[in-house]
Amino acid sequence: MREKSSSSSGAVPWCVRPTARSWRCAPAPAEVRNFHASLPGHTPTPLTELPVLAQELGVGRVFVKDESARLGLPAFKVLGASWAVHLALAARGRGPVTLVCATDGNHGRAVARLARLHGRRAFVFVPQGMHPATVAAIAAEGAAVTRVPGPYEEAVRRADQAARAPHAVLIQDTAWEGYETIPGWIVQGYSTLCAEIDEQLAAAGAAAPGLVAVPVGVGSLAQAVVTHYRSRTTTAAPALLSVEPESAACLLASLTRDAPVDVGTGETVMAGLNCGTLSTTAWPVLRAGMDAAVAVTDADSVRAARDLAALGVSSGPCGAAALAGARAVLAGDGAGERRELLGLGPGSVVVLLNTEGAAAYPLSLPHR
Repeated sequence: MREKSSSSSGAVPWCVRPTARSWRCAPAPAEVRNFHASLPGHTPTPLTELPVLAQELGVGRVFVKDESARLGLPAFKVLGASWAVHLALAARGRGPVTLVCATDGNHGRAVARLARLHGRRAFVFVPQGMHPATVAAIAAEGAAVTRVPGPYEEAVRRADQAARAPHAVLIQDTAWEGYETIPGWIVQGYSTLCAEIDEQLAAAGAAAPGLVAVPVGVGSLAQAVVTHYRSRTTTAAPALLSVEPESAACLLASLTRDAPVDVGTGETVMAGLNCGTLSTTAWPVLRAGMDAAVAVTDADSVRAARDLAALGVSSGPCGAAALAGARAVLAGDGAGERRELLGLGPGSVVVLLNTEGAAAYPLSLPHR
């Protein structure tokens, strides 16, 4: 049955589906957390409380899950890539293996780093318009980088073709028909982030979150977040809010129409979210368990990144999208109605997923 939706309250481009909180699913495998804990140098990333934002947003407490330094890289992506590479290499045995992927930035750098650590070659395909500094960071990990004259989706197509060579394996963080196992492993890898939040909130004496805001590209991280919070039965289910660039809001369009929608993409400072097609395995989970979706402007994301920096949190424009989205929904005209639809009150706890640090992407429009 279609959920109730809205896109007009206060002119905010958003969709809300209140019955999503009643959906339940199986949890991620427990062994993922143990795997990450065994990695050299692994430590949980901070969950930083920012009372200034709680006052601004009119809620009880605001916490930012800070993924600006995860296993030596400036983003959360290495959690999923490390678990998937671990399983993929175990399945291939001792023979030669080349890792292949497409990326908007952080995933490719994570795959390249893991290839180097495992003594493997890596081929990374990047879309047209990726900032030269981001390309250079991937190449510095030892990967062979190929620029593709097209958007992210074309880079994925080229990577898929390259991975059909002997001894190559595609480590891609989006799924399509016929390619679902490895993307599923990547989603499982992201579950460590959510498990850490549970423990850190408890250590801070905080209640369970009333709202979790997550930036969305192809939807894999959002799939992990929905899986985590919709598999728990011992605490009240939080509202889950996806945040996308206005120029690439494929999940917002899909939830609004209750069917997967591909959108054309353009330029955005939120380069890692510049995706026009959802992962096929993410969509059913997001359709069932994501409460709301909102689209934000580049200006709002840049402002959020600068505000977080002033508060001591390093954030790139993709990571700061979570704050921009929370502001769009919880403030301004129509905010009272939106809060009510999300079940939020003045004492609610809000968690923002800052998925990358300032070092992940330069804070400027991509170059063509």
